[in-house]
Amino acid sequence: MSDTHSFDRRMLEALICPVTHGRLDYDAEAQELISKPANLAFPIRNGIPIMLVDEARKLD
Repeated sequence: MSDTHSFDRRMLEALICPVTHGRLDYDAEAQELISKPANLAFPIRNGIPIMLVDEARKLD
């Protein structure tokens, strides 16, 4: 992934889980924002977090 499309970690201060309204963890390798309480992983595409429940992956 190019630097122009990398996720800005400062966004974590403003983003919350749309389900639990709790904090998110950044998984740089998977390019996902993780909500452990909701058991969901939200994808980051081209540096933009996709915070839609329908787009989220359920965690194992």
